[in-house]
Amino acid sequence: MSDETPAGSGPEQTPPAEGGASGPELARAVLDAARARREAAAKTRRRTTGGGGGEGGQQRRLRGYSGPGPDPRDPQPLGAVLDRLVKARGWQQPAAEATVFGAWERVVGPEVAQHSRPVKLEDGELTVEARSTAWATQLRLLAGSLLQQIAREVGHNVVRKLHIHGPAAPSWSRGPRRVRGRGPRDTYG
Repeated sequence: MSDETPAGSGPEQTPPAEGGASGPELARAVLDAARARREAAAKTRRRTTGGGGGEGGQQRRLRGYSGPGPDPRDPQPLGAVLDRLVKARGWQQPAAEATVFGAWERVVGPEVAQHSRPVKLEDGELTVEARSTAWATQLRLLAGSLLQQIAREVGHNVVRKLHIHGPAAPSWSRGPRRVRGRGPRDTYG
């Protein structure tokens, strides 16, 4: 086997076409045929306009801009795009729960937010820590209206129940369950 190709079979040596065109003439014929196919395909894609400025059935070329009316290609407000994303991904509940913590002052009002903070939200039960025991009592009295405000701001069934307690004191207990015992005794001596 040799690396040489027989004479007349290389890429430079193409047999003449049936019409006798070869070389540049053949390339020109192929190019013209491709242009004709492209123009024919473009004519079938163009829309025809029924009236307004010309004969009926006149071919009109599509433009690259949407025009004066609304179009899905128009720029969209970021808030609307994010709302669609949250709905499409099913993030409504986690987003509403995050709003309770992130926008607590807006949700319950500045005066209540100044004296309380949300601690935990599990299964629709919100735990709120008050700044003092007096404010804890006041928030317990306002629990119904607070639930209505929260429902109005973040949606219904996000928070169904409030647990309000006073400021956290140091706890000697460990873990979620307790057994009544003798107490801490003298741990400082």
